[in-house]
Amino acid sequence: MRIIIRLILFLIITHILVNTESISRGDFPDGFTFGTASSAYQFEGAVNEGNKGGSIWDTFTRQPGKILDLSNADTAVDQYHRFQEDIDLMKNLGMDAYRFSISWSRIFPNGTGEPNQQGIDYYNNLIDALLDKGMQPYVTLYHWDLPQMLEDKYEGWLNRQVVKDFEHYALTCFQAFGDRVKHWITFNEPHNFAIQGYDTGIQAPGRCSILGHVLCKTGNSSVEPYIVAHNILLSHAAAYRTYQLYFKEKQGGQLGIALDSKWYEPISDADEDKDAANRAMDFTIGWFLDPLFFGKYPHSMEKLVGERLPVITPEMSKFVLGCLDFVGINHYTTLYVRNDRTQIRKFILQDASSDAAVITTSRRHGVAIGERAASSWLHIVPWGIRKLVVYVKHKYGNPPVIITENGMDDPNRPFTPLNKALQDDKRIEYHRDYLSNLSAAISEDKCDVRGYFVWSVLDNWEWNSGYTVRFGLYFVDYKNNLTRIPKASAEWFKRMLRPEIDLLREF
Repeated sequence: MRIIIRLILFLIITHILVNTESISRGDFPDGFTFGTASSAYQFEGAVNEGNKGGSIWDTFTRQPGKILDLSNADTAVDQYHRFQEDIDLMKNLGMDAYRFSISWSRIFPNGTGEPNQQGIDYYNNLIDALLDKGMQPYVTLYHWDLPQMLEDKYEGWLNRQVVKDFEHYALTCFQAFGDRVKHWITFNEPHNFAIQGYDTGIQAPGRCSILGHVLCKTGNSSVEPYIVAHNILLSHAAAYRTYQLYFKEKQGGQLGIALDSKWYEPISDADEDKDAANRAMDFTIGWFLDPLFFGKYPHSMEKLVGERLPVITPEMSKFVLGCLDFVGINHYTTLYVRNDRTQIRKFILQDASSDAAVITTSRRHGVAIGERAASSWLHIVPWGIRKLVVYVKHKYGNPPVIITENGMDDPNRPFTPLNKALQDDKRIEYHRDYLSNLSAAISEDKCDVRGYFVWSVLDNWEWNSGYTVRFGLYFVDYKNNLTRIPKASAEWFKRMLRPEIDLLREF
């Protein structure tokens, strides 16, 4: 009798799921990877433990007015001490993989020299714990947290010396972890890092020249972002070639880069707006993919940036060409784009962001492109992800793509009742609709997309926003020992990803 009751319950639940879920693991190819993403600085905490050195973000957060709620990530969500608990949460959801970053200053507290064994031990333990649970580590080498010592020594990414130091850091990681890590990502969002760190100055190291150094003490917003990006490309290629030469044959891993990219939709059918949308793509994802696929910067960048754009010499072109096994894409939102006819912004600001001669907006004819999340930049536009991966397919020859980040945030309001904060229906709809569009891009448009990583499994410290927004599938109770509590979206992913047999075992 008990078995019959269980079977009836199982059939009822299966019927409910089939008729209420519009997307499931079965809508994706065999071997498609589902995971969650994080970064060391936003998750680990423990900034003064394990012989860790300081980073440019440790320095930046201590400058008045840089972080919205005046917080820092000294503790973050304490994953340094709680990684086993967090891995259990991800495994319970049915995730296949975890994308995390290594803190360069945990491996090399001074940026260079002899590696720190305590740092290596920590990441060895994290990697082994993932593998013990049947989850694959996807490891990012650089997620914005340059060792402060290198910034002090030679201005970090502005100096060509950083290429050698990054190559040495990468080689050390390949040696220490490559026997178990099969997916490497060199850089996270180099476009964002170059622009926000060296043009607008709103992120570390906080360099800019906008309004005559009113906002930043030092910098050159029209030149430095391009130098930084150039050195990042060289660093990526150096790491890739080091891996190919010394580790690929034995370790058998893959190496790519994670690029941030909105989809830019022309605001009208006018040719000038279509051209503007293409330029917007050139100045974001094309800035890095064109050199890696074609050996040169986009033509629009060469034309509009001119002599401020570093030259890709024939030798460098050969060095960077083909240096990736997959393209990682961090995608959250979509904007309308129109041509900037007057270029008044460029005249006033004289910065890299205005070089593309485009104006972006979230509204057309007074109508928003999509519902807004908590962050002002994040509008919910599910069809944008499909257009983006189709664009990458057509322009770059359908390379293997992994969606290395996708998600949305809710506001962190201190007086919101817990039950309301946990009922994150908007997040469920977001992931359902973005995944549906991604599935269509794979099945109908034949895009070679191989994985999808949610940002993120936990609420976390969100850069300039501090703790004012929540991206997690799990609610982190910052007032109660950082307790992790599942939101409705966690249950949704669990039902979507776990095989039906697991549901039967729960009864």
